[in-house]
Amino acid sequence: MTIAFLDFEKRILELENKLDELRSLSKLQDADFSSEIRKMRKKLKQVKMETFSRLSRWQKTQLARHPARPYAIDYIKELAPDFVELQGDRLFGVGPSIVAGFGTMESRSVMFIGIQKGRDIKEKMYRNFGMPHPEGYRKALRLMKLAEKFSKPVVTLLDTPGAYPGIGAEERGQAEAVARNLMEMAALRVPIVCVITGEGGSGGALALGVGNRVLMFEHSVYSVISPEGCAAILWKDQSKVEEAAEALALTSRDLLENKIIDEIVREPVGGAHRNPMLAAHVLKRVLRRTLGELSALSPEEIVGQRRKKFRDMGVFFEQLQEK
Repeated sequence: MTIAFLDFEKRILELENKLDELRSLSKLQDADFSSEIRKMRKKLKQVKMETFSRLSRWQKTQLARHPARPYAIDYIKELAPDFVELQGDRLFGVGPSIVAGFGTMESRSVMFIGIQKGRDIKEKMYRNFGMPHPEGYRKALRLMKLAEKFSKPVVTLLDTPGAYPGIGAEERGQAEAVARNLMEMAALRVPIVCVITGEGGSGGALALGVGNRVLMFEHSVYSVISPEGCAAILWKDQSKVEEAAEALALTSRDLLENKIIDEIVREPVGGAHRNPMLAAHVLKRVLRRTLGELSALSPEEIVGQRRKKFRDMGVFFEQLQEK
């Protein structure tokens, strides 16, 4: 698959093309360019490290939306090769934006629930570009309850610009579906681990984001609104997206510092799309450790820890009025 390059990756693209040229010359001319290739690889690695260590918040947003970035199904296939998808909310429909089912991850049975964006136009239309309808959230809730019934942990993989705001979705109770998921997830008596893999957009992500542990991939974002939406509301000017992204403080580092998330999952240099298998391997290692820690807790402790985690978020100041 040809990987698309973002504007800030132009220097990397130039060096990779030069490296490919050296490799081709080495084969065609039967000459030894190994020394030059080693130097070029070293330089390329250095430029990558420098580039991705100083990305702005808007550039991080662009990377989180990269079209080649691994989606929920890509991770689930690596985490649990025997994954069996379960369908339907038993009320209205399938909710194809959300993929859910049981799978075995290193001898541990897990309920995986992920938001899927889609690759080509046909799949994007089918998945509604990763914007779930209420039936998707109700399907997810039905299966979380099923996991609770059989005492299986839940892992959610979040990558969505937000819940679908269309008329049909609103008629079928989008707000109620999101709100109910928040309420029910807060009380679920099995471990829940939530992972933001790309975009964590508003209530659409939060409806599957109430967990005992909330993890974020290094180059993912998580915010109450998109930078574009923020710029439109505050400035009525789409050219202000970079300023909006800075104001939202939506990167993994920002959210870890503000104690909204618990851990950052490191990505391969250049982003998870550069080496999806390695990214999945790192995630598996983190999930193994996290689920192992949570499995030692009783159902009461699991619920109590999750509720305390979210109640402790944020800071407020109380000012007494003078009489």
